[in-house]
Amino acid sequence: MKIKNLKSKLLYLAAIGFSVLLFFFVITCTCIGYSVKYHCYQAKQKYSGDRVEALIAMLNDESQSFGDRNSAIWALGQLGDERALPVLQSYYTGDIPDREPWHGVVSQYELEKAINLTSGGLNISAFIWRNFVKEE
Repeated sequence: MKIKNLKSKLLYLAAIGFSVLLFFFVITCTCIGYSVKYHCYQAKQKYSGDRVEALIAMLNDESQSFGDRNSAIWALGQLGDERALPVLQSYYTGDIPDREPWHGVVSQYELEKAINLTSGGLNISAFIWRNFVKEE
């Protein structure tokens, strides 16, 4: 009797733990989606074309801060559109330092991640947030 009771309590705790993890996963994915949408909006305010073209233009614009250009790289990776791949590869040197300032250089680390995602890499959070980032 005690073992059955213990098993049911453990199963209950496992279900609660899984529910909490799932909740935080969905919240995190939603936040990522809103952040991508924000960066797309910023780029489209300054540059013409669709969201990918505007983000590419932001990345190529040397008058933009490195922080804004790195945000464009991140957003392009999250969108996973293969049109961005040649541009991302043109900035990628393959030399990723241990630490690089977000606002000081075009981030090789972000470029590597974005190249992976635009080359068909797995983005497990995208199926949650992509409905928030519709072309306007």
